[in-house]
Amino acid sequence: MNPAEHKSTVEAAPARPSDSCAMVIFGAGGDLTKRKLIPALHNLALDNLLSRQFAVIGFATTAFDTESFRGKLRKDLKEFSSRPIDDEIWEWLARRIYYVRGAFDDADAYKRLAASIAEASAEHGVHPNLFHYLAVAPRFFGAIVRQLEVAGLAKEDGGQWRRVIVEKPFGHDLETARALNAEIKQVLDERQIYRIDHYLGKETVQNLMVFRFGNGIFEPIWNRRYIDHVQITAAETVGVEQRGGYYETAGALRDMVPNHLSQLVSLTAMEPPFSFGADAVRDEQSKVLHAIQAFTPEDVLSKTVRGQYGEGMHGTESVPAYRAEPRVAPDSRTETYAALKLTIDNWRWAGVPFYLRTGKRMAKRCTEIAIQFRRAPFSLFRRAGADNPTQNRLVIRIQPDEGIALTFGAKMPGTIMRQGEVHMDFSYADQFGGPPSTGYERLLYDCMTGDQTLFQRADMVEAGWALIQPILDVWSVLPVRNFPNYAASTWGPAEANELLARDGRAWGKMPR
Repeated sequence: MNPAEHKSTVEAAPARPSDSCAMVIFGAGGDLTKRKLIPALHNLALDNLLSRQFAVIGFATTAFDTESFRGKLRKDLKEFSSRPIDDEIWEWLARRIYYVRGAFDDADAYKRLAASIAEASAEHGVHPNLFHYLAVAPRFFGAIVRQLEVAGLAKEDGGQWRRVIVEKPFGHDLETARALNAEIKQVLDERQIYRIDHYLGKETVQNLMVFRFGNGIFEPIWNRRYIDHVQITAAETVGVEQRGGYYETAGALRDMVPNHLSQLVSLTAMEPPFSFGADAVRDEQSKVLHAIQAFTPEDVLSKTVRGQYGEGMHGTESVPAYRAEPRVAPDSRTETYAALKLTIDNWRWAGVPFYLRTGKRMAKRCTEIAIQFRRAPFSLFRRAGADNPTQNRLVIRIQPDEGIALTFGAKMPGTIMRQGEVHMDFSYADQFGGPPSTGYERLLYDCMTGDQTLFQRADMVEAGWALIQPILDVWSVLPVRNFPNYAASTWGPAEANELLARDGRAWGKMPR
């Protein structure tokens, strides 16, 4: 069956437009707004998933008024839209966009914001529902939430809702994450807080639950009896670009593991929830995160690897070492690569290691989850050229080519019995087509409809930080002697290969 035939046999689930609401974007003059948020809203409008009673108020310190802000966003949309711009849709959306200039700690600016929300709501018939998107540096999170309380923009009454989307990083370590949770929850209930992780907006990440729990052939073998180990890779070909100042205070471990990779681990390893309600799913994810065996100082030395890229070649282009990047110290000890071996202490995963790796300036941009199944107990075909029989491997590709691939053994054609390796590959784009997205459409829509399933809960955030806190503690006091220890456009330091080799394993083949 070809993809077109398949599409005709699948009935789309009915989708309702979002609730009538106003959206406030704090930090509206920044990159996230122009690259992701406005294109995502345009795509939602194209798909008839935005309420007709909707408005957007941008809030930032940049010197715009409403008309100049609309004009800027139109230019930005031409550059960053993932789909062709529909002029009629854009004009409809632009009329609902407003701008308020002010500092995040200025109480008078919040009075102007409240007045602008009231004006927009009256003009476009918006129900007094409201959500705030904090597209700002983490140091402003607490101040903004406190000002929202003072201005009466966080209080729910009369059947209206108030929600706040918080971008990462949510804290700098376990202590600051706990403190930030406590500060925000002085104003907001947990059901009002939407801690966003854009990885969870990707189709393949969301498909993990459908793949596992909607297919009878996979869940019975999704355990220690059949799975040898799991590898999760998040590799980028780019360096830190202009983010050297931020990256110097973060590093690869903080930037990726307590949020993105922890989410992938929890979705891969979770038990079946009793429903797909938000808390039912997140309860099971939280159990996985809390079941990860804590690192001792000795574990940090033997089960983690850090690296920093040196100069190298990206195609035909020479690229600089991390220490030569803008706003990076010439003797920086910040890691741009991290790998670790996790152990989950529960019945399903006892004895099954999870290997994680993430890095900048890698050989290929690729985020994937690889499930390595155990070998057959007896090699019947070792005399048929199969001294090293094929290991079954399931790869769930999250980006850039979203899809799922399965590797298994089969007889090669011919008179002689020979075993060969077969690859079955499913691509989302080829099978289902569908318009390209920013990855934020689903997350914004879920916030507008009150579904927190794809957003992190406070205990999950703290569990992610608790996982890496012992590593941060050891790395902070242990001198780094060999940075840079991998060349740009390679797969990381040799120590990362040794991490698996000590267990008789190796990182899987990556796409060319």
